[in-house]
Order: sequence, then structure tokens, then C-alpha cells
Amino acid sequence: MKIDESLILKLEQLARLQLSTAERTAIQGDLNRILEMVEKLEELNTEGVEPLTYINEDVNVLREDVVRGQTDRADALRNAPDQDGEYFRVPKVIPSKK
Repeated sequence: MKIDESLILKLEQLARLQLSTAERTAIQGDLNRILEMVEKLEELNTEGVEPLTYINEDVNVLREDVVRGQTDRADALRNAPDQDGEYFRVPKVIPSKK
């Protein structure tokens, strides 16, 4: 498969890009080289080679999720410039639909 100019124009439209002629030519060359590399890889004999699913043998190396340094509501609201006793009050940032 070769990447031609019509495919580049279609990709440009789908990605909502506005490319110059030089950029289109460069991308076309890059994509063709990528396809050539993939075709070269397809020549390799992978018979009996297991797919790599994980790079290392570590399993579940995540730390336990523990709550620390918790502040109660009254302390958190104490220094708030504006609050209603339960929540912080902030200026509206999303315009309403009219």
C-alpha cells in the first residue's frame, strides 16, 4: 500500500487540518516510510514467539489507598472568602444558555 495525495487530503479533512503543499509532501513521505517499516517487520518469522503482554514480572505494585492529613469541613471553610456553612461559594464560570 502506498500513501498518495488523495489519501493525505482525506486525512487532512478528517483531522480538520490545513496543511501547506510542503507539509503534505513531508507527511506523505513519513507515512510511506512507516508503512515500509511495517512491511519489513512482517517479513520476520514470529512462529512460536509469545506476544509480550507485560514488560516486567511485577504484579500489583500499587500502594494501599489510605486517607491521610484529612481536614474537617469547619476548618476547611474557616478561611474561605465566601461559604454557606457547608460549601465553598465561588463565582459562576459557565455562562447560562439563553
